[in-house]
Amino acid sequence: MLEPIGLDERDEAVYDALIRRTRATAAELAADCGLTPRAAARVLRSLVELGLASAGRERPVRYAAAPPDSALEAVLREREQALNGVRSQVADLMSLYRAGSNFAHPGDLVEVVSGRDEVNRAWTQMQRASRTQVRGFDCPPYAAAAGHREPNPVELELLSRGVKYRVLYDSSVLEMPGWLEDVTAGIRLGEQARIATGLPTKLAICDDRVAMLPLLRPGDDSVTASYVVHPSPLLDALAALFEAVWERSVQIRPSVPPVVGGLPERLSPDEEKLLMSPDEEKLLTLLASGATDKAAGRSLGWSERTVQRHITKLLRRFGAQTRFQLAMEATRRGWI
Repeated sequence: MLEPIGLDERDEAVYDALIRRTRATAAELAADCGLTPRAAARVLRSLVELGLASAGRERPVRYAAAPPDSALEAVLREREQALNGVRSQVADLMSLYRAGSNFAHPGDLVEVVSGRDEVNRAWTQMQRASRTQVRGFDCPPYAAAAGHREPNPVELELLSRGVKYRVLYDSSVLEMPGWLEDVTAGIRLGEQARIATGLPTKLAICDDRVAMLPLLRPGDDSVTASYVVHPSPLLDALAALFEAVWERSVQIRPSVPPVVGGLPERLSPDEEKLLMSPDEEKLLTLLASGATDKAAGRSLGWSERTVQRHITKLLRRFGAQTRFQLAMEATRRGWI
């Protein structure tokens, strides 16, 4: 029980015996613990050095236990200070490690994971090792099955533990039925999601520690091999690429009715006329992300004609002449 503060099983046995007696000689404690007097005396000297006991001036020496609450608390504080000192050196040590590994063993900076199961296993392990955030580009193809995107159960677990997820989805995923509902469910649990057009590759970055990107050949319809990139200038470049694309992408927001003080906000008649339905908000987000009428319809379960009819209504309602003007008005109102 006291091993974390440096006491082994024998030390703890002597300490427990001293606590029970309050004051005792090394010979008495040796008899209690089945040790030789010399071994008990060595343990007692260690307890004195830790501040858990004190030695009297009489002969034979009698040892007294310090009050456990204050004595153990002092040892814990000392250990915490030592650990904090180590933590403060981690960043410096990592800088030295990166500088050395960049040139000493360049072949170790990138490894290849082969096989669909191995790729999935590596991806799961990477996520579970994350402490602050996971960033990624999400686009077809997917490792789970050809042409099919599945939810990420590990993400839901880590979001509940405070790990941030920032995900950029390629606009091509808009062609997938049910994609918007799936992503919206993740957003409501804490995922930050955006859409961009023409993502160069799938990508995952866990903290600033490791990244994974697929090894794809022309015509591949699933991910069966991936590069795993360790701390290096390449990893720094991938992180910078993510941040650059993130800044110019379109945010996805779940439709939430305006709320003030826990109750629906009272709108004026003119504002009620401009209030969009959840489907219209989804449509506007899809259009702003570059989706075609066909892709938007597929995502919403509408025909192209229905999409065009809704767009016409929105243009008329907001007095906009073009889709661009409509998107600007939606941005001004904070809808996208």
